[in-house]
Amino acid sequence: MSDVESEDFGDKLGQYEGDRNEAGERHGVGKAVLPNGDIYQGQYENGKRHGQGTYRFKNGAKYVGDYYHSMKHGQGTLYYPDGSKYEGSWVEDLRQGHGVYTYPNGDTYDGEWLHHMRHGQGVYHYHETGSKFKGTWVNGKMDSAAEYIHANHRYKGNFANNYPYGAGKYVFDIGCEQHGEYHQAGQDQVEGEWREMSSTSDLKWIPKCITGLTQWKLGQETTAGGKETASAEEVARKLT
Repeated sequence: MSDVESEDFGDKLGQYEGDRNEAGERHGVGKAVLPNGDIYQGQYENGKRHGQGTYRFKNGAKYVGDYYHSMKHGQGTLYYPDGSKYEGSWVEDLRQGHGVYTYPNGDTYDGEWLHHMRHGQGVYHYHETGSKFKGTWVNGKMDSAAEYIHANHRYKGNFANNYPYGAGKYVFDIGCEQHGEYHQAGQDQVEGEWREMSSTSDLKWIPKCITGLTQWKLGQETTAGGKETASAEEVARKLT
């Protein structure tokens, strides 16, 4: 969804009411109605949006926050027409730094951003189920060591391109763990809102053993031996 703002062209186009400097440039506090119908009200410096301001897009979107040389820069909130919202840090018109994005379906991502994409540490919360993904993101995708947290169990392991891979373990609230590893086939990329892992996916969980609760580092191989058991999905069904 576009959040690109229209340029101010001085007095050549659009309407402006507000303060000016000695050179006649917009400077101080003012309100501009731009040629495309967008409206900006806030601070200017030497003809540029600079400081605190509110920008209303003709499509219904609205930005409230900091500007630097006519770019969203600093802290601000962008409300989208579809009901989604981003609140956090901006760098030169891009979501960058820490921020919280609320999606139209109620899902939220709270974490780090880089160049408009989820990048770094963050938590994605699924509104419908209450499940959470807590871990690392790289260029908008789940990656590296992470946890997938559900109501009565969680999965700890490594992720790549949004999906788990290799050794990991399911930790159940009743006080046991199932160790194993994921084998995965390719899946289409999910755009926008994120889809949870499910038994209908192309991922195959291969269980190795069940143990009591253990200290385990991500990337560590599971211990050989123990009692081989049913899949994690079957164990989870018994707990519900």
